[in-house]
Amino acid sequence: QLQLVQSGGGLVQPGGSLRLSCAASGFTLGYYDIGWFRQAPGKEREGVSCISSGGGSTVYGASVKGRFTISRDNAKNTVYLQMNSLKPEDTAVYYCAAQVQSSCSGSRYAYWGQGTQVTVSS
Repeated sequence: QLQLVQSGGGLVQPGGSLRLSCAASGFTLGYYDIGWFRQAPGKEREGVSCISSGGGSTVYGASVKGRFTISRDNAKNTVYLQMNSLKPEDTAVYYCAAQVQSSCSGSRYAYWGQGTQVTVSS
């Protein structure tokens, strides 16, 4: 089965940090761009970040630029999202997704992770 398995979510205080992981199972992640998305209750899905298949291009949403960093280790078949200076408005379910390499210019994500909850609260 082709799967993306996520880990690393949890509860943190404002200003804290979390690192999310997205690991491929059953396929080689190095052939795909990986995007991170989030969805809060009552809101539409929001694009957070994207990294190209080789790691040479990255894209960030305006709301997270300067605070979040996306990276990948293709040898480990894993993509990471380092989240620093977290704010309550970052609270959401976070999803990773894979698309055929397009230098983060496409939007046809074929595979999705199961989602992981990130809660930022005092």
